[in-house]
Amino acid sequence: MNDLSNLIPACRFAHVLRRLAAWSRLAATAGLCLAATPGLAAGAGNDAEHCWTADNGNGTYSNPLFYGEFEDPDVIRVGDDYYLAGTTMHMMPAVEILHSKDLVNWELAGYCTSKLDLGPAYRLEGGNIYGNGIWAPCIRYHNGMFYILCNVNRAGLQVFRSKSINGPWERNQLPSRHDMSVLFDDDGKIYLISGGGSPYPIEELAPDLRSFDTNAPRHALIGHMGEGHHLYKIQGKYVDISCQPGGAVDEYVAVADTIDGPWRITKMVAGESLGVTSMAPAKARANDRGLWIHQGGMCDTPSGEWWSIIMSDHGSAGRMVNLVPITWDDGFPLIGLPGNLRRAPNTWIKPNTGCRPEPMPAYVASDDFEGGRMNPHWQWNHVPDDAKWSLTGQPGVLRLHSLASSNLWTARNSLCQRPAGPESIMTVELATAGMSDGDAAGLGLLSTPYAWIGVVKTADGTTVQKVEGFGSGRRGGPPPVEIPAEIGATNPPTHLWFRVACNFDRDEARFSWSTDGQTFTGLGKPFTTTFQLTTFQGVRVALFHYNTSGQPGGFVDFDNYSVDQPRARGREREIPLGKTITLASGADGSFLAMDPNSNELVNLAADATNLVAANTHFKVVDLRLGRVALQAADGRYLAAEEGLARLKDLGGQSPGPAESFQWVNLLRGDTMLMALVNHRYLATTMNHPGPVAANFPGPTPARKGGECFKWQVVK
Repeated sequence: MNDLSNLIPACRFAHVLRRLAAWSRLAATAGLCLAATPGLAAGAGNDAEHCWTADNGNGTYSNPLFYGEFEDPDVIRVGDDYYLAGTTMHMMPAVEILHSKDLVNWELAGYCTSKLDLGPAYRLEGGNIYGNGIWAPCIRYHNGMFYILCNVNRAGLQVFRSKSINGPWERNQLPSRHDMSVLFDDDGKIYLISGGGSPYPIEELAPDLRSFDTNAPRHALIGHMGEGHHLYKIQGKYVDISCQPGGAVDEYVAVADTIDGPWRITKMVAGESLGVTSMAPAKARANDRGLWIHQGGMCDTPSGEWWSIIMSDHGSAGRMVNLVPITWDDGFPLIGLPGNLRRAPNTWIKPNTGCRPEPMPAYVASDDFEGGRMNPHWQWNHVPDDAKWSLTGQPGVLRLHSLASSNLWTARNSLCQRPAGPESIMTVELATAGMSDGDAAGLGLLSTPYAWIGVVKTADGTTVQKVEGFGSGRRGGPPPVEIPAEIGATNPPTHLWFRVACNFDRDEARFSWSTDGQTFTGLGKPFTTTFQLTTFQGVRVALFHYNTSGQPGGFVDFDNYSVDQPRARGREREIPLGKTITLASGADGSFLAMDPNSNELVNLAADATNLVAANTHFKVVDLRLGRVALQAADGRYLAAEEGLARLKDLGGQSPGPAESFQWVNLLRGDTMLMALVNHRYLATTMNHPGPVAANFPGPTPARKGGECFKWQVVK
C-alpha cells in the first residue's frame, strides 16, 4: 500500500480506494466477477490524460460529462453525495448508478440487478427485447431508503429499493407507467406522474410502493408538456419538467401551488444544441438545426446552486449527458445564466459543492481480465448464460463458449461496452484453437446495421472475415440479413489481434487485424455507424462467439482489451495563456482585428487590402478559472459593451467584468468567447466584414454562425 500511494497523489489515491471498495461491492449485484480499477497497473494517475474527463483541472468543466452514451438521466443529492441513474435498455447488468461528490467527476456505484430475466426474450431465446428493456429510471431517497423506479416495456414498472446505493436491491413490480417520476411529499403522500400527452395522470402510491392507492383522489397535470417526467417539490411549489419526444425538442417546466394545479408552463430550455449536429459533424450543412438538449433531472447543492443533468443526442455514439446551470426566474427553474436564459454553456465553472476532487474519468474501459475479475463497465447483450463464459477456465482471459445463433444480432453472451467519442480505437487479442466447425468469434459493433471482424471456422478451415448485417431501423422489424463477407486470410494463426477504430465526427468505423499485435491490416470498406430506433442506442462494442450449426460449439479466449482515445486531451482542452494569438472565424476565415481609427473590434477578410497583421494580434491574459482578457497590440483591452465588442484603454487598471471572457473550447478545434457581463458570445457576420457582436446566444450546430473561432499562436 505504501508503494502504491507513492505513485498516486493523496486526493486521487483516496478516490482510487473508494472506487476499489465500491467495485468490489458490485460483485453481489452485477454478477460480473468485478475487477480492481482498470488501467491502474498502467498508471492510474494518467487516466484523466487518456480518457475523456469533463473536469478541465482549472476550476471549470466541459460537456458532455461522459463522451459515451448515458441515457435518460435522473439525479439526486443526498447530503454531500450525488447519484445519477440511467437507462440500460436490453443490457445486463441493468439500471446503472453513478456517484459523485462534485457533479462533474463520477464513478460507478453499481447496478440495480445483474439479470432482469422476465422471460425467454430477455435471454435471446425465440425473441429479443431490443428497444423494450429498462427505460427512464427515476431515482429518489426517502427515510433512509434509496428507490429506483423504471418501466420495462411490455412487462411492467420495476421498483428497486436498498438502504445502500451499492445494494443489494430488492425488486417488486407494478403495472406499467410510461416515463414516470415519483415525489415523496412532505405530508406523507407519494405521487407518481406519467404519460406522454395531456392530461398527465398523477396517481398516489401506497406507503410501501408495492401498489397504487386506488382509493386516493386522482390528480392530473393539464397543459403542453411531454414525456420523461421529473417531479419535485421545491420551497412549497410543485415542479415537473419534461420534453417532447424527438431529438430536436425543447424541455418544458410546469409549476403549481398544489398538486391539482393550475399549472403554469414555460420552456425550460429552447433550441440549445451545444453545437451538436443532427448528422455526422463532418457532413453537417450550415443550416443544420442540430439535436437539442432535452430530458433530464435537476438537483441543488448545499451552497444553494441549482443544476440540471440533461441529455442530448450525439448520432451513432448515442445519447449523452450534460451538466448545465439553472437560474430561477419568475418562479421557474430555467436552464442558463442571467442574460442568456434557456441556453447552456459548453464550458462553465464547476458547481460549488464544497468538494474538489482531482479530475477523474467515469469510464476507464480497458481490461486485461486478470485476477479472475472483469471491468464492471462491461454489460451483456440480454441475460447471459453463465455456464458458457468463464474467467477461470484459462486464468487471465475471458473464455466464451459458443451457443447456437445465425448471426451476431441473436448471439447470446456477447459482452458489450460503449465506445468512447469523439474517437476511440478498440483492440483485443483472440485465441481460436478451441473453436469448432460453425463457430464465429471476434470483435463487433452491435447495432442495426451491425458489423464485425473475426474468425469463422468451417470443415474447410478457418478464415478472417469482416461481416455486415442489415435489418429494420424500427422495433419489431425483420431480422438482419448479412451481405457476403469480405475475406482477409485463410487458415491464419490461432493467436490474432482484432481492432475497430471509430470516428464519430464522421460516423465511420474501420476494422483491421494483426498476427503480432503491432502491424494491422485493414479489411473491407469503412462501416457507417448509425443511431436507430430498434435498439434505441448508439453502437456497442462487442466481444462475441456463436455457432451457426444450430448446436453449441467450441470456445475462444479473449485477452488484453484496450481502448485508446486519441482526442481525450487534445487541443480542444488548451487555452493559450500568456501567448499572443490570432483569431479567425470558423465560418469564413476572416480575422478579428483592432480598428486603429476607432474603439471597435472588426472582422476583416484574410485577403483584405487593409489587413495589418499587428492589428490581428491579441495577448491572452489569464484571469483564472478559464477566463481571459484579450489585449490588443496597442495595449487596449477587448470589452463587451452594449452588445458590441469594443477596445478600451484601462489606464493601467486590471481587467474588470466587461473585459472578462470565459474561454470555451468545443470539439473539432472550435473556440468561443463568452462575455461575462451578459453570458453571450462574440460573433462575426459571415462574409460581411464589420463590427463584431458580443451578444450571440450560443453555438450553431454546424459552427457556421460566426461564433466559433480558430486560434493560432504568433509569439
